[in-house]
Amino acid sequence: MTAAQAIIGRHALVTGGGSGVGRSIALALAGAGVNVTICGRRETALAEVARENDRIVGIAADVTDEAEMAALHEKAEAARGPIDIVVANAGMAGSAPAHKISLTDWRRSLDVNLTGAFLTVKPALAGMLARKSGRIVFVVSTAGLKGYAYVAPYVAAKHGVVGLMRSLAAETAKSGVTVNAVCPGFVETDMLEESVRRIVEKTGRSADETRASLAAINPQGRFIQPEEVAAAVLWLCSDAARSITGQAISVSGGETW
Repeated sequence: MTAAQAIIGRHALVTGGGSGVGRSIALALAGAGVNVTICGRRETALAEVARENDRIVGIAADVTDEAEMAALHEKAEAARGPIDIVVANAGMAGSAPAHKISLTDWRRSLDVNLTGAFLTVKPALAGMLARKSGRIVFVVSTAGLKGYAYVAPYVAAKHGVVGLMRSLAAETAKSGVTVNAVCPGFVETDMLEESVRRIVEKTGRSADETRASLAAINPQGRFIQPEEVAAAVLWLCSDAARSITGQAISVSGGETW
């Protein structure tokens, strides 16, 4: 059996799986023979993704709610067996100058992007350690590796996720479990289009000008495609990457190292 074949039949959980990068990750894993449980808050979006591959099943859950995430893991494992792979992908972004950010918005960003990532992986850890096998991948952002103006809560949360990943990797290094992060630059998704809309609204620049300025941040002069992020996640979940742990892998065309 090759390293790629060894992933067949495993059970993966992907949060934020109803759209964008999460959808692409779910489809890539399912295409490789993995049984995938996706979660998000919108049941309709989850059902649409599930219809694209019969290995995908959707369960609605809020990553910021500890009880809901524990119940999600329990329900998914009862239906499809132990969770071998966890991809913590759910996230949100907003923008404002730091002095205009409310405490409510600050807490909401950390709840979704950082605490949500922790609550996503926590229920799976004991089982993975007992089985001495598992893959945990956090989908972060280049915002976990550098600073960007006007998104202080998002940057703080994403730096926190990278720190969480490194801590978990240190705890699990001898167990057969690997823990890594994938840090994409600007990805061509609905979230990007929402960012473009906000910038246009606040600056008066055209959508084309805004998109060009964001694409130029990538030294390759383009947006990352969701499938590129999914490919990196798929590799980290494979046996070929069993020696890779504690790494924050930048998928950004050379924007960060």
